Amino acid sequence: MNREESIIFAEKLVEDIISFYGFNLEVKATADDEVIQLSIPSSELNSILIGRKFDNLRSLQHIVSMALLIRNAEINRVNIDVADTKKQRALQISEKAERWIKRVRETGEPFKVGLNPADRRIVHKTAQDYSDIETHSEGEGRERILIISKK
Repeated sequence: MNREESIIFAEKLVEDIISFYGFNLEVKATADDEVIQLSIPSSELNSILIGRKFDNLRSLQHIVSMALLIRNAEINRVNIDVADTKKQRALQISEKAERWIKRVRETGEPFKVGLNPADRRIVHKTAQDYSDIETHSEGEGRERILIISKK
């Protein structure tokens, strides 16, 4: 399955899953080099699609990703956002990261925090704007933590 077919397939699969709940929502799909970005508009399904701690959304992403993988799709990584919830979450995490970085700069002490992989990525990216700050992750699985420190 080529790149364009992969995007169309992912978009259609998510629309079909949503239609199971009796909603006909138009999913918007784009892709960068390696990830298909799917955007679902706001509806009464938001809380069901997102789930507690984004669990349902992660599961939906996994289902779509696995469906692409078994079809040998050119792109099989998927990021799904419902009503821009992930964008809002990314902004919140980025703002927290700014405060954590400020704290590290003021105290000189490393700051450790347990975050999921997506949130850790946001903090790593935010920290790149600071030449005197470095970040790295330690541990495995759910025990993995992010450490922000001075260089």
